[in-house]
Amino acid sequence: MSETVTPPIDLRDPGRRLWHAITADYDLDEHELALLVEATRTVDLLDELERRIRQDGAVINSPQGMKAHPAAVEARQQRIALARILAALRMPSGDEGDQVQGRRPQRRTGVRGVHGIRGVVAS
Repeated sequence: MSETVTPPIDLRDPGRRLWHAITADYDLDEHELALLVEATRTVDLLDELERRIRQDGAVINSPQGMKAHPAAVEARQQRIALARILAALRMPSGDEGDQVQGRRPQRRTGVRGVHGIRGVVAS
């Protein structure tokens, strides 16, 4: 909040809006800025994929018959990635009154969705 952080130059409007929305309200550490860069690029990619889907339709004809548009399949994967990145940033998701301005939820000891391999990690 005290200093302005310059967004990456390759961001388009959707990514730039997310960048400014987050950096206007929160001071981020260097590792969090790296996550924010990835989140904003993912938002831009999702915008591009959604444009393609709107242009071509959600279902396309292929040599094997009708199938989901490849951009729709990729968009689903990118939404999952974006959700995980934003979860790692610990951005509040409630109403404005639910969180103290400029504060994020406390750090968690692990990242959701990442699990150890059985037999490798001792319990």
